[in-house]
Amino acid sequence: MNNVKIIRGSIKRDIRGQIWTSWEKKKTNINFNHDKFSFSKKNVFRGFHFDYKTYKLVSCVFGEVIFFYFNTKNKKKFNIKKKILNLKRNIQIFLPPNYAIGFLCLSEKCIFHYKLYYKGKYIDSKNQNTIKLSDKRINLKEIKKKKLILSKRDF
Repeated sequence: MNNVKIIRGSIKRDIRGQIWTSWEKKKTNINFNHDKFSFSKKNVFRGFHFDYKTYKLVSCVFGEVIFFYFNTKNKKKFNIKKKILNLKRNIQIFLPPNYAIGFLCLSEKCIFHYKLYYKGKYIDSKNQNTIKLSDKRINLKEIKKKKLILSKRDF
């Protein structure tokens, strides 16, 4: 599974609210190691982070984000793709290793879900690769217009 895959889930709604499935093995055929969630406020940008061994299945389970991703193998120019993710659309994106990912929280608050698979030890944030927003290969109109909340790692 070395290609990006967009996975559309189904949501069942009734008077109580809604229920949905976050992952089915038949859709990715991967045994994930663990999950992570990040909580962000409006205008928080997280990314662009990547490593060379982690497969990711990502989604926004609360609020709304613009999700950005690109293959880092072409080091001269990044072909950055984007998708709006929220619960209403119920889209997950499966990404192989070497894909840098980032997102901008559009709603007042959002919760982003990462489902991760890797062999061996997990590469945590201090050992992941980062492509900073100030990198000249990053040219995103959506980001330049906003007063962003960033970590030192991302600027």
